[in-house]
Amino acid sequence: MQYRNFGRLDFQVSALGFGAMRLPTHGKPKDIDEKTATRMVRYAIDHGVNYVDTAYPYHEGESENWLGRALGDGYREKVKLATKLPTWKVETAADFDRFLNEQLKKLRTEHIDFYLLHALDKARWPKMRKLDAVEWGQRVMQDGRIGYLGFSFHDEYKVFEEIVDSWDWPFCQIQYNYMDIRNQAGVKGLKRAASKGTAVVVMEPILGGRLVFAPEPVRKIWERSRVKRSPVDWALQWLWNQPEVAVVLSGMSTLEQVKGNLQSAEASGVGNLFEQELDLVREVRKSYEKLSPIPCTRCGYCMPCPHGVNIPDNLTIYNQAIMYENAESARREYTFIPEAARASACTQCRECEEKCPQKILISEWMPQVHASLGEGEPFKS
Repeated sequence: MQYRNFGRLDFQVSALGFGAMRLPTHGKPKDIDEKTATRMVRYAIDHGVNYVDTAYPYHEGESENWLGRALGDGYREKVKLATKLPTWKVETAADFDRFLNEQLKKLRTEHIDFYLLHALDKARWPKMRKLDAVEWGQRVMQDGRIGYLGFSFHDEYKVFEEIVDSWDWPFCQIQYNYMDIRNQAGVKGLKRAASKGTAVVVMEPILGGRLVFAPEPVRKIWERSRVKRSPVDWALQWLWNQPEVAVVLSGMSTLEQVKGNLQSAEASGVGNLFEQELDLVREVRKSYEKLSPIPCTRCGYCMPCPHGVNIPDNLTIYNQAIMYENAESARREYTFIPEAARASACTQCRECEEKCPQKILISEWMPQVHASLGEGEPFKS
């Protein structure tokens, strides 16, 4: 296993972290295949992984319970444990202690090494500030229930900048991969956080599995490389090539995935990719983007929509369904958009089209977006 600096903290973290969000199950998300999942996480730890990440809602609340049991037999002492406060469930300041104490009990531990404010965005961050979440976090760091307070993030860069600049955060967690360099926190957020000494934990390194199976145009580009790698290994090595990345979390579902990712981690390192290999990744990114039927750049000029539609998110999810040949994943992601902000709320007023620099006929795309993502009709390119 290769180990990396964890920001300014005195901790060497394994290049690969174990994410407990996509564990094997017996069908239903909460029905975790405990025997297989426990074998997986212990195998990872036995082979050098020292960072394990979960959260309150994972596997419908059962991930923390499982992990508390899986880290028995001395495994808890071998890792740094991370979990997350469900910020969307917090109503009063008293909820901070209530959730943390519940999670400590579920995880069968008296101390959580890295505790995150989960999924901060432009709506949740003001509530956390109003309830003095950071001040509370500092108090529980002092009483020993957590080691460090951080946050995970899902929103635009300007929101990330506001949050990361608001306090001297020890660590944060962002979605980042070779397709998301301009999405969410993006490469700007990665570098901004790292410049402050904040350790950056990366989630969604293969974009929720979308980068696993390369379409033919992408596969032909990878095949030109002198060094042969799987699409997953390309995605992971691209991340580990960057010194600002502390640890890459992978939500693994099989022991074979654990073994494959461990092998990748063993071969990882900052600056390991040649410029020709980085050029290939850029070419792959452009190839994926060419598969996108709607030329949306997420510039945001179309927003705000007078009727509340989240135009960039709707168009992006539709594009990704076609780019990554994964309609099921896109339809699932569409349900995460609040109903009032989905494409179905579009009234075809065309105000957005007057502001769109790409001249996209948004009002004509919106009914198709909802038909395909919300009603299961075929996609059109």
